[in-house]
Amino acid sequence: MSKRIIADDSNLTGIVTSFHYDADKDEAIIQKEQDVTGIIEANKAEFNAAPERWGEFTKVGSIPLSVYYELERQGILNDQKALAKWLNDPDNRAFRTRPGTI
Repeated sequence: MSKRIIADDSNLTGIVTSFHYDADKDEAIIQKEQDVTGIIEANKAEFNAAPERWGEFTKVGSIPLSVYYELERQGILNDQKALAKWLNDPDNRAFRTRPGTI
């Protein structure tokens, strides 16, 4: 399988887009990858420094673009209850910047 980078926005968003062609399957694949290490580390720092009290318009999380677009595709972003459930899920804790429940 050959791989060719067709867009590299890693300096700004961390996203690299590549093109793969699998001759055995006669299949073309466009793949986007994002290094989310910086976002996750910043979220951890904010989470650990967050005060216990919540206020109006409190930031509760920060998600990478690749996750944002996946949540949009699934219809979660436009559904407040589904988004709160997703953010409260322990599997998604890396994207939270505050403890507690939404």
